[in-house]
Amino acid sequence: MSEIFIWPGQPPYAAEGYEADRPTLRAYLAEGAKSAVIVCPGGGYGHLADHEGEPVAKWLNEAGISAFVLKYRISPHKEPAPLADARRAIQYVRAHAEEYGIDKNRIAMLGFSAGGHLTANAGTSWVPGAEDPKGEDPVASESSKLDAMILCYPVITMEDYGHLGSREALLGKGASSDLIQKYSNEKQVFKETPPAFIWHTYADEAVPVQNSLAMSMALSESRVPHELHVFEEGRHGIGLAEEFAETTGKWKELCITWLRKQGW
Repeated sequence: MSEIFIWPGQPPYAAEGYEADRPTLRAYLAEGAKSAVIVCPGGGYGHLADHEGEPVAKWLNEAGISAFVLKYRISPHKEPAPLADARRAIQYVRAHAEEYGIDKNRIAMLGFSAGGHLTANAGTSWVPGAEDPKGEDPVASESSKLDAMILCYPVITMEDYGHLGSREALLGKGASSDLIQKYSNEKQVFKETPPAFIWHTYADEAVPVQNSLAMSMALSESRVPHELHVFEEGRHGIGLAEEFAETTGKWKELCITWLRKQGW
C-alpha cells in the first residue's frame, strides 16, 4: 500500500536539518464507504505507535468506514508543524473525496494520546479554504474543519495535569505561558467545535483522566454535542483494548454506534 505525500514539495515549519521529512497518508478504503476517519497514532510527539495506526484503520474498515493513517511530523519538529500536517491531511482527503467515493462532509479524525491532542487541536483551530480554488494548490482551497473527532485517552492540556513529555517535544523546554495556553485544547473550544467521542481510563497514570474530563467540561460549556466514557481498567496506550474485550474494549462498539448517530 503506497504512501501519499500530502504536501507538494517541502512542508512548511520544518526543523533545521530535517527539511526532507515528509508527512504522509496511507489509505485503507472500505468498499462502498461514504465516510472516512483520519487516524493519528500517539507517541508523545516523539514517535508514532504502530498499534495505534494500521490495526485501527482495519477495524474501521470492518465497520464499513474508510480510513487514512497520518504520519505527521514529530520531534525535533516543533509546533506548528504537526498541526499544519493534520490540517493538510483533512484538506487532502476532502479535496480527493470524489476520487475515494467519500462524502466531503463526513470526514472525522481519531487520535490516541498525543495523537488525541493533535486531533483536538485540529478540531478547535481549523482553517477555511483558500479564496482562490483554481490556484496552484487546489488542496489548500478546502476547509480543514472536521465533521467529528474521536479522542482516545487524549493529551488535552499543556498545563499541570498534562503530559510533560508531549509538551516538551511539541513546544520545547521553557515554553511561554501564552504558548502553553494556546495548545491547551480545553481553552480553545468554541461553539463551532465539531462533535466529539471521548474515552479514557481511570487507571491511566501517564495521561490522567482529568484531560478528558476537562475537554468534556469545555465542550459542555460551549454546548458542543459529545459523548464521554471513563473505564476503570487499562493502562495508558492500550489502543483497541483487545485484552479488555468485556470492559474497556467496549469503547469500539460505543464509538461506532456514536458515529452512526452522526450519519457515518
